[in-house]
Amino acid sequence: MQAGVSAPGRATIAERTLRTDRWWQAPLLTSVLLSIWVLYALVRTVSQRAYFAAPEHYLSPFTSPCVTASCPPAARDFGTWFGHFPPFIPLALITLPFLLGFRLTCYYYRRAYYRAFWQSPPACGVAEPHSKYTGETRFPLILQNLHRYFFLAAGVISLVNTWDVVQAFRPEGHTFGFGLGTLIMLVNVVLLWMYTVSCHSCRHIVGGRLRNFSRHPLRYKAWTVVSKLNAKHMQLAWVTLLTLMLTDAYIALVSSGAISDPRFYN
Repeated sequence: MQAGVSAPGRATIAERTLRTDRWWQAPLLTSVLLSIWVLYALVRTVSQRAYFAAPEHYLSPFTSPCVTASCPPAARDFGTWFGHFPPFIPLALITLPFLLGFRLTCYYYRRAYYRAFWQSPPACGVAEPHSKYTGETRFPLILQNLHRYFFLAAGVISLVNTWDVVQAFRPEGHTFGFGLGTLIMLVNVVLLWMYTVSCHSCRHIVGGRLRNFSRHPLRYKAWTVVSKLNAKHMQLAWVTLLTLMLTDAYIALVSSGAISDPRFYN
């Protein structure tokens, strides 16, 4: 159906917007930052290089879990499920589609890339260039309804990332130890958990379909905690993109021998 400023019954306004502020800066910045992150993640996942530092047992979150014969034996904490992957195939092929689906269907990210890339709309009070609007009722946007299931998958993958941190506290030849990379991985996992738990689907699962909070004090307490995190969902969405890049970049530098990992305890 026809929508926007050209919809029947709407006043005809020639200008796209009457706003005089720099409304275009936010969608432009969003598109640039998201493009940089996607390009970095694409290069790192298809390169199959410098993703595991064996002595420290640092495994990049972009390659976890590593369950293919292409990975070093020490990196296969969950076994070997597949043979060797050909070049340019992500080693974490089993989980990356679910993580990508979780981010793409995230309520905040929908708003971000709808505005930045599709200009639907680019900003409040700014007409979008599309003459028709179908919402999320047709393919492919109807797949956004799978977000609740991607959330469950993301929770399982967060458990895998947590195990990677546990293993990082058990470096080669030691029962316990940690370095700077261990702390970086730990911070990254904590923030990933906060982003995952702050998801709107999680909030609904924890506190939804209740007629009376007083009869469910534990669920109400959990709901209040998730609600506080949910208020920071946008910030966590961006911060976790940054920590994922930093964690992967640090492990790549250690794995390639470009830098040495400062050890605090072995």
